[in-house]
Amino acid sequence: MIAATQVNHTALVAFGVLVAITLGVTVWAARRTRTTSEFLAAGGRISGAQNGIAISGDFMSAATFLGVTGLVFLVGIEGWTVACAAVVAILLMLLLFAERMRNAGEYTVADALAFRLREGPARAAAASATLFVALLFLVAQLVGAGVLLGALAGTSFTLSVAITGVFMLLYVVFGGMLATTWVQIIKAVLLIVCGVGLTAWVLGRAGFDPTAVITGAADRHPAGHAILSPGLAGTTGPNVISGALAFTLGSAALPHILVRFFTVRDAPAARRSMGWAIALIGGFFALLVLLGFATRYVLGTSPEAVIATKSGGNLAVPLMAEVLGGGPGTTAGDLLLAVVSAVAFATILAVVSGVVISASGAVAHDLWTKLLRGGRASDREETIAARVGAAGVGTIAVVLAMMAGSGFNVAFLVGLALSVSAAANFPALLLSFTWRRFTTTGAVAGVAVGLLASLTCIVLSPPVWPGADGNGSPLALTNPTIIAVPLGFAACWLGSVLSSRHEPKAERGYAEMLFRSLTGYVAP
Repeated sequence: MIAATQVNHTALVAFGVLVAITLGVTVWAARRTRTTSEFLAAGGRISGAQNGIAISGDFMSAATFLGVTGLVFLVGIEGWTVACAAVVAILLMLLLFAERMRNAGEYTVADALAFRLREGPARAAAASATLFVALLFLVAQLVGAGVLLGALAGTSFTLSVAITGVFMLLYVVFGGMLATTWVQIIKAVLLIVCGVGLTAWVLGRAGFDPTAVITGAADRHPAGHAILSPGLAGTTGPNVISGALAFTLGSAALPHILVRFFTVRDAPAARRSMGWAIALIGGFFALLVLLGFATRYVLGTSPEAVIATKSGGNLAVPLMAEVLGGGPGTTAGDLLLAVVSAVAFATILAVVSGVVISASGAVAHDLWTKLLRGGRASDREETIAARVGAAGVGTIAVVLAMMAGSGFNVAFLVGLALSVSAAANFPALLLSFTWRRFTTTGAVAGVAVGLLASLTCIVLSPPVWPGADGNGSPLALTNPTIIAVPLGFAACWLGSVLSSRHEPKAERGYAEMLFRSLTGYVAP
């Protein structure tokens, strides 16, 4: 059973095979990664289809694969809200950012934000927000990888985090964006195959009737058919809205996903990327909801279901795979458990690699080349800075994950990262593309207020406030997005209104930025 601490040799073999494949991809990519453009954006040589699959891979994280199915396993149809939020996020990204980011930027989110604003403050604010979000995501993913690898391989949490960190840095430092993209593609394909295979297996048991799986899950759930209607999670309306906003707006403005638009040749390719991503993400998240009901259909109220419940639902899919194979101790059961866990581990490796790439771009391109060197750094110097930045950010994240420990609340970190992305990145980026009077002061104020509001509200919320289960916390919301996002927009507006007379360049540059962002044409 997954809770065992003994070494699972089958899992180690599965991990080894996947890691060997991805390392082979890294060696191949390293031979094709020489310049800054190749390191940070794969030289713009990724096709629309490849980029779309890679983007879907970013959304298909271990947290979604295990978390969404686990949420449906626990509370039923209410888990559908997370899946809906992911689909809305990708639609927002298509409508608001995809082509504009590709046409207005070069390597980073700060490129787009600084196009018509004062470069120094705008880049500093955008790069700071990128690094903050990146570190939160990295720590969360590394803690999850440490727990998963430790449970399957029998290694200590510290060693498991260190192993994950080493492979993460190998992918990025040597292979750059090209290796990261192909690792994401491989991971996305494996995840889809795994999800489809498990769902088809359970459907076969139910005569390939999805309604039989859903009603059977309701019959086997302690709450009965209450799982087929909202309300079982016990969350209040504001909490539901705030969480949905975090997943929707925060995911749409995540730096490590937005930089993927720089890996394709032109805006039409960016648009095709989003077409592929929407189709894959929409289908996959719909599949996850059915897979969540399938876990309850198979596990019912068995001892494995008890373990899955204690894990917050995160172990429901691996345990279901083990039961489908014959249960703990059987060859098929151990093999299926190992395969599902290895795919989840590969998913974590792919996600952290993408996050490190976005962070290295912020360090090398925004902070080093544009700010410290005034744009005078050579291509070789910037590439070296990107590799050093990737190694530095990755090492810091590994140390922080080790300090956090296996008992740290991973969901809290992910929620905070999405909240910061929604409150700090989304308003500033949206207004820079759509509002003529938007200024540098407004951008800096929006990023700073969004960041501080998110942090303050998180500290005052029940998950963090001292005391038994956060009782008596000043703020009842578990996610601050419903408060932080309006404050971020308000700060952008107020800062711009108060400084518009002092920044005529920002308004004059709007027409050029808008024309370029919509057409991709650069005036000679």
